[in-house]
Amino acid sequence: MIFLLVTCLAALLSHSVHGAGSSVDWCYHKPECNFTTWPNIASQFCNGSKQSPINIVTASVQENSKLTSFNFTGFDDNSTFISIANIGDSVVVNLDDDKMTVQGGDLPGVYNTKQFHLHWGNGSSSSGSEHTVDGKQYPMELHIVNVHSKYNGSVSAALAANDSTGLAVLGFFIEGTSEQSKPEGWDTLTSFLASIPNSGNTTTDIMNQITLDSLLEGVDRTKYYRYQGSLTTPNCNEVVIWTVFKEPIKVSQNLINRFSTTTYFKAASTSVLVTNNFRGVQPLNGRVVTSQVVKSTPPSSATTSTSSIITVLLLSTLCWLYI
Repeated sequence: MIFLLVTCLAALLSHSVHGAGSSVDWCYHKPECNFTTWPNIASQFCNGSKQSPINIVTASVQENSKLTSFNFTGFDDNSTFISIANIGDSVVVNLDDDKMTVQGGDLPGVYNTKQFHLHWGNGSSSSGSEHTVDGKQYPMELHIVNVHSKYNGSVSAALAANDSTGLAVLGFFIEGTSEQSKPEGWDTLTSFLASIPNSGNTTTDIMNQITLDSLLEGVDRTKYYRYQGSLTTPNCNEVVIWTVFKEPIKVSQNLINRFSTTTYFKAASTSVLVTNNFRGVQPLNGRVVTSQVVKSTPPSSATTSTSSIITVLLLSTLCWLYI
């Protein structure tokens, strides 16, 4: 009974993270409440000057030597996945934040890892990520939500404080491959979608099945973009340090397709599949996107030797001309 109560509380908390505890009615799939209306229906923050997501223009990205490697604790632990839930506009996996933390990467302290959720389009061949890079939009995007340890795991406290460093969200693009049902971690994760088709459905069967590392397989986590922004759903609180990783997660197209063919939006009457649950990019408004310092590669010894030989030959030719 105690465990079930904790699970229910975790599910409720995850929805408040994803939706910022919004009291307004918002949606993705109806003209009267989709993301174009959010600045009006959730005006406190959704029309702010530091909104997310954004289009990252690589030519404008500035170098920052402080953006070092992260230290991920508990990402290799398969006991950290508490439950998976359909919250009516996305799929959320609740995590054991007592076992999972993120620090480093110029984050101002230790952050407890609370949950992750996803945004997608309408199948592997359509656009569905929230952030874009030079206008490119990927089929999906994964968001790992972390709250600063000074708030003792309370996302609502971080939101109430209106702390611009209260949350740290890690964003990963997801790109489709022609392989079938790969990687294994994603095959396992998406197999649970059939158990949570409707809004409010949740299951704890996911425990001891997957690690977060297995879902981030193949991604170089030392290369990323950094900027200051907001939650991407109402109330759009501007309390997020965003880290968007450069390399996408490679996932089979058939697994990506499971999201848009299995789960349904919250709806009073008709059943509508969850598709295109992403917010459009927002104005940068003078914000600076930073990344790691690109180290120039010194010329190899072979290249240096070749250049020296060419120089000698040219000088010899000039000398012969003057003789």
